[in-house]
Amino acid sequence: MYRSRRVVLPDGVRPASVHVSDGRIERIGSYDEAGIDFGDLAILPGIVDSHVHVNEPGRTEWEGFATATRAAAAGGVTTIVDMPLNSIPPTISVDALHVKANAMSGQLRVDTGLWGGAVPGNAGELRAMLDAGALGFKCFLVDSGVPEFGNLDANGLEEALSTLAETGAPLLVHAELAGPIDDARGSLSDNVTSYARYVASRPDAAEVEAIALVADTARRTGARAHIVHLSAAGGLDILRDARANLTAETTPHYLWFDAQSIPDAHPEYKCAPPIRDAANRERLWRGIEEGLLLAIVSDHSPCTPHLKHLDSGDVDRAWGGISSLQFALPIVWTAMSRRGMTLRDIARLMSEGPSQLARIDARKGSLAVGKDADFIVFDDTAPFRVEPSIVEHRHKVTPYAGAQLTGVVRATFVRGNKVWEDGNHVGPNIGTWVRR
Repeated sequence: MYRSRRVVLPDGVRPASVHVSDGRIERIGSYDEAGIDFGDLAILPGIVDSHVHVNEPGRTEWEGFATATRAAAAGGVTTIVDMPLNSIPPTISVDALHVKANAMSGQLRVDTGLWGGAVPGNAGELRAMLDAGALGFKCFLVDSGVPEFGNLDANGLEEALSTLAETGAPLLVHAELAGPIDDARGSLSDNVTSYARYVASRPDAAEVEAIALVADTARRTGARAHIVHLSAAGGLDILRDARANLTAETTPHYLWFDAQSIPDAHPEYKCAPPIRDAANRERLWRGIEEGLLLAIVSDHSPCTPHLKHLDSGDVDRAWGGISSLQFALPIVWTAMSRRGMTLRDIARLMSEGPSQLARIDARKGSLAVGKDADFIVFDDTAPFRVEPSIVEHRHKVTPYAGAQLTGVVRATFVRGNKVWEDGNHVGPNIGTWVRR
């Protein structure tokens, strides 16, 4: 039994005790009951990060299950869901799903689910992949950046959503369209180290028009669609009117950085869609406060340092992706606490929302009787600095290097097993595959 004066429960934050039996929460009791006492340190539900690019097998030198799940445990993330591209083979068939599952074996420090991929020509595989354990599917409406994972056009999007409509499984969409991106190319400067040039190359319209297409197609098919890594705040108005079939997430980097503050020749900030201006960031925060966004997730998308072209500062050629899995919780909490938001907001957006998206909320995402005993002990006022020595990701490249953050994960428990405590990994790898 574990107790704290601040336990973050679905109905609020209060003194309580959490009783664990066989890896599940047996009951929630009063604080007066004896047990391991964390005092004023908060007990939160484990973070569920439903947007992580692990890249194993095939590109394990970018990131692998061992390093990704170690970083997750250090950051209070007790469940991740891996994206289907960047690994070789990509997770676009039942056979490929099993290849990835085999690659996970024995390497997981936290529980892990798998998204499948929806690509041209594989609509007939989707239901079989659900039966094999996939939690849902990810697609791109624009070039994915890797040749193994093709993007869908409007007809392909409709076919995938129609296939999934009766299953209840979500289709996660990278919502950008090529048309506005192609139109922008003619007016770009020649300065490939310019971050402003990169932002101009992927205008808001590419994202907003894509979101409108997804909203319309989801409505017509009756399927569940979800916009990943929302960056353009113009998409919020579409979400407001399409809640029956459409949800969305955003990421720490869109809520933390702004384009005007990003120096040129620093490709570690490059991601797609791009980080936009400060006014756009403030609109995203207002969307969060209004309840328009289901989740905040990392979109952890690492690569090897040489693919970031750090020496030349070539933003144009650099791989687009930001590493933040380990630090997503303190990044978001630092920003939230400055805005008067609470730990309940963290639980809602970083635990409950992602678990609902992945349809694993019967087991994950909140501290409630019968659910997995996934929880963290969080020192929400403790400051720390992001230094290379504490980074658990395979590579140390992150735009958060040197950032002063608030909120230290003192301990992480996965199904009642302590896997992280006071800066150290504890015990063996006990993570399991979370299937549909």
